[in-house]
Amino acid sequence: MTTTYNLPDGPQMPRWLRMIKFITQPVKYVDDFAQIYGDTFTIRSSRSDNHLIYFSQPQALEQIFTADSRHFEVGRGNVGLKFLLGDRSFMLADGDRHQRQRQLLAPPFHGERMRAYGEEIREITRQVTNEWQIDKPFKIRESMQEITLRVILRVVFGLNDGELFEELRRSLSDLLDFITSPIMSSAFFFQFMQKDFGAWSPWGWVLQQRRKIDRLIYALLRERRAELDRDRQDILSLMMAARYDDGQGMSDEELHDELMTLLVAGHETTASALTWAFYWIDRLPEVREKLLQELNTIGVNADLSSVAKLPYLTAVYQETLRLYPIVMTAFPRIVKTPITIMGYELPEGTVIVPSIYLAHHREEVYPQSKQFKPERFLGRQYSPYEYLPFGGGNRRCIGMAFAQYEMKIVLATVLSEFQVSLVNKRPVRPVRRGLTLAAPAGMRMVATPQVKRANTPALV
Repeated sequence: MTTTYNLPDGPQMPRWLRMIKFITQPVKYVDDFAQIYGDTFTIRSSRSDNHLIYFSQPQALEQIFTADSRHFEVGRGNVGLKFLLGDRSFMLADGDRHQRQRQLLAPPFHGERMRAYGEEIREITRQVTNEWQIDKPFKIRESMQEITLRVILRVVFGLNDGELFEELRRSLSDLLDFITSPIMSSAFFFQFMQKDFGAWSPWGWVLQQRRKIDRLIYALLRERRAELDRDRQDILSLMMAARYDDGQGMSDEELHDELMTLLVAGHETTASALTWAFYWIDRLPEVREKLLQELNTIGVNADLSSVAKLPYLTAVYQETLRLYPIVMTAFPRIVKTPITIMGYELPEGTVIVPSIYLAHHREEVYPQSKQFKPERFLGRQYSPYEYLPFGGGNRRCIGMAFAQYEMKIVLATVLSEFQVSLVNKRPVRPVRRGLTLAAPAGMRMVATPQVKRANTPALV
């Protein structure tokens, strides 16, 4: 018996032209196809069994995220990250191995343990922003990257100021800036660019820098294993103390790869989200005014649990991640056994792409979806199939709660002390930064001291 498969319609443009648009115009790429072909469309591959199907309807996303995970293979779809994350990253794992690693890594990112890191986030934010020169333009993204990288190194790696801290900070920053630059971003999609022609070639430099970072991380692991202090609460120490069901802990190789995963997933993404938030807060004075009035009700050195509960601050970060989600799609699922989604019979090898960006721009869910309107989150609770900036199903970002908490603390800390304003008031469009969507890296702002005001009720 022969099974008949039916796939949605989709563009017929040559692959090279489509890839150029995908890399250089990531938002227009999906917007244009959705306008022509609707909610679901197929990007056809030269291989008949390896087409990409984009889905964005809430019903489709629910079917994908709640399907038996044995239908899909996910790790293979992220194999392009292996050079950066290593072979043992939970992002590249599937099945029981993926679930075991997630269960081991998840506890520090939730509850009281996570909230204990709040004061460190606030302190780091103040350290970085105190270096700003009043009324002198600076690149806002660089400051946000510095904050999020220091947070990772202190909270996850357990490093404070010192030689190892500085070496890792400098090396990691150099590597991530280089591989997410406009030219090197293409290397994620074109294998021919991943050629090592020695230290003076672009990819040779990437591999050399990666080896240097490897040496630093393994030195840290040796140092931590020899340490007698068992009361450390950084995430690395908690990872080292954690045990699988068979009583075994993670090897140094596993720890190394998970540290790199947490770094890559939690540094660039949060920095991009914060950069967008400051952009919109300055572009829309009414948003800034409502935020300041709300922050004024709790004071500059407020208890951080109060900060985390502020409704308008929460709505601002939610709308920031809705309008331009940092990662435009959830993890692609490669079909292992034929499955039906929204009436389409999908054969083995089909790549399912849950589109976060298109889901966030459905007019029936988000009227005037291209506008920044935090108020939409004050009056409605969206389902995880309508609002999914951190992905969904068993692949939802493990650090989601931590990223939300960090973003609120950074925004509240900066806005309580500074007004940051764009130098150039022209609208900006998102650009590709590696695998993510970001504001242009050169966007500059100026900081001035925040005007103190008398207590007034928050206008939310």
